[in-house]
Amino acid sequence: MSSPPPRTVLVTGSAKRLGREVALALAAAGWQVAVHFRGSAAEAAQTVADCRKAAASGALIESFQADLGDEAQARALLPRVIERFGSVDAVINNASMFEHDGVNSFGYDALAAHLRTNTGAPVLLAQALHQHVCSRDPAAAARDAVVINLLDQKLWNQNPDFFSYTLSKAALEAANTMLAIALAPQVRVVGVAPGLTLTSHLLSQEKFDQLHRLSPLGRSSTPQDVVAAVKFALDNHSITGTTLLVDGGQHLMKFDRDFSLM
Repeated sequence: MSSPPPRTVLVTGSAKRLGREVALALAAAGWQVAVHFRGSAAEAAQTVADCRKAAASGALIESFQADLGDEAQARALLPRVIERFGSVDAVINNASMFEHDGVNSFGYDALAAHLRTNTGAPVLLAQALHQHVCSRDPAAAARDAVVINLLDQKLWNQNPDFFSYTLSKAALEAANTMLAIALAPQVRVVGVAPGLTLTSHLLSQEKFDQLHRLSPLGRSSTPQDVVAAVKFALDNHSITGTTLLVDGGQHLMKFDRDFSLM
């Protein structure tokens, strides 16, 4: 009996940081991976090369450029991936705009930019995956299809920093529920909400280490923790319309400022 064809996943924003870790782990787990990037072409090429090293022989790993803040490019992305791979089984909505504003600097332009990338694009990609699944042959259509939206423990532990970013992620968390209802039974929709996971130019390593320990468990999430939650959501056929908080319990603590500004 022939083995089933490998599953294919699109991971948005996977040239760098957490998206790259997800792409590498899924390639090693037997998935074919579409690596999406906006402007980080060199980093995307490196992620593709590293995924190919980790993947099974013959697995397709390709990169795709798109500005998800542009509706036409967001709509065209999944059809391009399907054209190259033949079929897609999952979308990981990891790409995110994260620019600072507060209540005093808030404006329509900042909110609209965050909503396009952080909310609109994930909804369009979920819509496209559902249409694709409904159109494929019966054997492939029977396979589980999944959308995973990367959220943020900040939604359960709010502060006024990064105002537009937080609003856009709150809208995506609400869309999680609506999409799970609208796209069932063909597509499951699951949120994964990390805590402080990786440092950035906004934090020194010493400050990151200190903040990472601020949780009931004494540590927040690592990239490996988030990857494990993503893989669990992909493989558990009974999970939809909910969010897995992977943060060491940071959402249970009150922080008056964003980690980057503490």
